[in-house]
Amino acid sequence: MKIVIIGKGGHSKVISDIVQSDPQIEIIGYLDDKYNDFFSKGDLYYGPINSAKRLIHIMPDVKFIIAIGNNLVREQIAKILNLNNCGYASLVHKNAMISSSAQIGQGTVVMANAVINADSKIGNHSIINTSAVVEHDNVIGDFVHISPNVTLTGGVHIKDGAHVGAGATIIPGIEVGERSIIGAGATVIHHIPPHCTAVGIPALVKKKVGELIANND
Repeated sequence: MKIVIIGKGGHSKVISDIVQSDPQIEIIGYLDDKYNDFFSKGDLYYGPINSAKRLIHIMPDVKFIIAIGNNLVREQIAKILNLNNCGYASLVHKNAMISSSAQIGQGTVVMANAVINADSKIGNHSIINTSAVVEHDNVIGDFVHISPNVTLTGGVHIKDGAHVGAGATIIPGIEVGERSIIGAGATVIHHIPPHCTAVGIPALVKKKVGELIANND
């Protein structure tokens, strides 16, 4: 499989490592808007993000992965490219453990030492980061980021665009609303509404996403 990585930042480095560890996958290019023009150098193509259609014309079987950690930016790029989901690769690190009954969406990346257990469903363009644990019967939406060392216990539902910070734990049956943010190290024992930031042990809603925190108590 031939892969083009969209994004040339820190998250892209990790994605590149996953690809390079699999001899059946070949990186053939990087797209990022820091490049003004489309060009080739050695065996690789480079160019702005809108060069994707040009690469498809050159190599119709090429697959893309959006290697950007920010959920909203990843979603915006997917909308701009307007590719069919089958145009994206799903990448799973060789050291991840994935149940045979789990489902992984297109454009999703599962990183080293992550665990996804029985009957969990991961949406499109999501990130299951290093050493995250997704227990049985979890449902994770599209454009979600599950950060390193997160523990999602059984039956958790993380809705589209949500971000769960490093080391957070979410107890069974909890729902995290669309585009909400769970702070690093938080323990979530109540449902979190959409478009909120929740922090602490137990996690409490501190603000709507995009608002300033009203107080520090």
